Amino acid sequence: MKLHFSHAWNLSPSEAISLQRELRAYLILEDRLGPVRRVAGVDVGFEEGGAVTRAAIAVLRYPELDVLETAIARRPTEFPYVPGLLSFRELPAVLDALEQLQELPDLLLCDGQGIAHPRRLGIASHLGLLVNIPSIGVAKTRLYGTYDEPPNHRGAWAPLRANGEIIGVVLRTRPGVKPLYISSGHRVSLETAIGYVIMCCTRYRLPETTRHAHRLASGGRS
Repeated sequence: MKLHFSHAWNLSPSEAISLQRELRAYLILEDRLGPVRRVAGVDVGFEEGGAVTRAAIAVLRYPELDVLETAIARRPTEFPYVPGLLSFRELPAVLDALEQLQELPDLLLCDGQGIAHPRRLGIASHLGLLVNIPSIGVAKTRLYGTYDEPPNHRGAWAPLRANGEIIGVVLRTRPGVKPLYISSGHRVSLETAIGYVIMCCTRYRLPETTRHAHRLASGGRS
């Protein structure tokens, strides 16, 4: 797998923040994606008290949502836990997992933020930019921005705003459950991102991509 962008990972937090500000200029926040037949969930967990990063990828056939391929990669955790800089802690292992796939996905749904981030470069945007694959941030909690609660029915959403700009949406995937925080990562518009997330959600709050990847990222050793 050839990276579209590459950079050093042994950075200080201040260097990582500067790099985020530099990289965000290269993001494409409109649709630049072809046919989507393989959609992947990306999630990360930790082992040994955080000393080992465990990245998982589950590739599903789209729109059927049956699992085609999975990968797990482990590597020592080298970057500290700093809110807003989690991609520097998690992505080296994610890139290792992507290398294991027989065929790269057409779309990435990442457990985390896209541009709904103080410097507009959450893990979905960072990963999408590095590998040049369309990506969407699908977060379970809000990192940044303000919003009003969306109506209580499937598909309802409310804008997530920061500094007068819409940076994502708060999306209700099931009635009576907490919403998800959706934002463009790279090469996907917000409208298209909403559509793919809804199509990947079946009976549960989380997309099937996220559910399968989370099970791999947080489960026992394999």
